[in-house]
Amino acid sequence: MIRLENLVKDYGTVRAVDHIDFNINDGEILGFLGPNGAGKSTTLKMITCYLSPTSGNIHVDNANVMDDSLDIRKKIGYLPEQNPLYSEMIVYDYLKFVAEVRQIPNFKVRLKEIIDLCGLHGVMSKSIQALSKGYKQRVGIAQAILHDPEILILDEPTSGLDPNQIVEIRELIKRLGKEKTLIISSHILQEVQAVCDRIVIINEGKIVADGSADQLKSGFNKRMSVTLQLDSGEAAVKQMVEALGNIQLVKLTTLPEKLTEAVLEFDRALDRRPEIFNYIKENGYTLYELHREDISLEDVFRKLTIEGGKQ
Repeated sequence: MIRLENLVKDYGTVRAVDHIDFNINDGEILGFLGPNGAGKSTTLKMITCYLSPTSGNIHVDNANVMDDSLDIRKKIGYLPEQNPLYSEMIVYDYLKFVAEVRQIPNFKVRLKEIIDLCGLHGVMSKSIQALSKGYKQRVGIAQAILHDPEILILDEPTSGLDPNQIVEIRELIKRLGKEKTLIISSHILQEVQAVCDRIVIINEGKIVADGSADQLKSGFNKRMSVTLQLDSGEAAVKQMVEALGNIQLVKLTTLPEKLTEAVLEFDRALDRRPEIFNYIKENGYTLYELHREDISLEDVFRKLTIEGGKQ
């Protein structure tokens, strides 16, 4: 287990991380989110012992970063946002170099496992600088897991990749998550939702949310939003909202073919969709579309980091 306790990091007069506390359980895949400058990378660098906390502590099992940093580094594999590869080296030579630095026994046996796991067949004899961005990320992950760490930290692992490469790296992350504790920082929220068991959001150095994607969304899901399209004018939609009462008109748009689109919001505890449908039918309009808009993880992220919302 990893425990962050009252963790603080200052850069001069700037407080990057402000008294944060949370645990990461063994075998958990944690998504660590936040806007640029929120303190994500600083926190990850403190977990890896690359940076020392100003105050507070981080415990990895019975070790802590203040007294046992070397022991903790042996347990962690780390892929920083800026993948630190030696581009002039051959892939095989680079991984052999990493193995020698890590003092990994039976390198050839371990290398075969890594080649299979990371899908590096066919590129081992190539120069790193000749590889695509996707393969460079694979090599970066390979160096991070070469010593078979218990904990793997990936900072923006799919940044700059094309959609096909993102899917490939995502599948690799899922495979790694079956046997390791993973911490993933990413701006691609769909990716985090797809692979992570739990999400922690940091903003301005403070933790503002902690839970599964469904738990975070349910905290903001007290109102229901619906979008409808019908063959009435905008005035008729406003009249309907006034007649039904306790419905908020969020957006109103005139569409081609004389259709009107409206986004309505109301208390989730009382589903108003049957009333809306019956009103449209009774007043002789034709309903072309009516669907519920569920809150997304992106909506939650924006509310917490831009709008200052509370769960």
